[in-house]
Amino acid sequence: MNLSNIVIVLDHPDESRNIGAACRAMANNDISELRIVGNKADYDIEHIHVLAIHAGGIFDKAQFFNSITEATKDCAICAGTTRRRGKKRGKLLLPEEFADMADGITQNAKVAVIFGNERTGLTDEQLDECNLGVTIPSSDNFGSLNLSHAVQIMSYHLFRKALVQKKGEYRGYTPLTLERVDKTVQTITDNMQKIGFFKMPGREDMENFWRSVLSRASLSEGEAQYLEKTFSKMAGLASKNSER
Repeated sequence: MNLSNIVIVLDHPDESRNIGAACRAMANNDISELRIVGNKADYDIEHIHVLAIHAGGIFDKAQFFNSITEATKDCAICAGTTRRRGKKRGKLLLPEEFADMADGITQNAKVAVIFGNERTGLTDEQLDECNLGVTIPSSDNFGSLNLSHAVQIMSYHLFRKALVQKKGEYRGYTPLTLERVDKTVQTITDNMQKIGFFKMPGREDMENFWRSVLSRASLSEGEAQYLEKTFSKMAGLASKNSER
């Protein structure tokens, strides 16, 4: 995912503050290209900068256009966001599905994500200017999202896609296999036995206890190693104290 080829397009936003908050959402996710369908003179730049915090530069560099078609003419994909479904709206992708689709395209071409006016969203005519639709699932009782929240959600899914691909920068982890958990369980119970915590007949119950707890905890490799070092150090200290 090349985030520099992601373009966020706001179509006639009402609130200057929402534009600022959208800029902040973009900056949170390493997306910096903003295009606005509308007239720059209609917006309060001071209000935009207050809500953008340190992301005001995104608005300062924003380009203004007369239509979605004009704003996205250099893009390979133009995705309109909508919460409403209907025959004219076709199949709508989820944000994560859109991120998967955009991934390969952004290596060589720009991908635009279009957000409608806060009150009306994108009309059918505006969606006709897009070549696909994306929807963010929300409550049936209160389905309308704030503009900046919608920008944040879409930007975050694109950012996460890019993050996974950067070796060493993905902040998630792979939970240990049961085989690796058993190694930690053995280290713990070996050291507990060294300090006389239980006699041999009680070891199996203790192993079952730790195996059950640690497998449900979905430990990372680092957490498992920390546990192993802790119990090994405890046994070492107990041994030193007994020799005094």
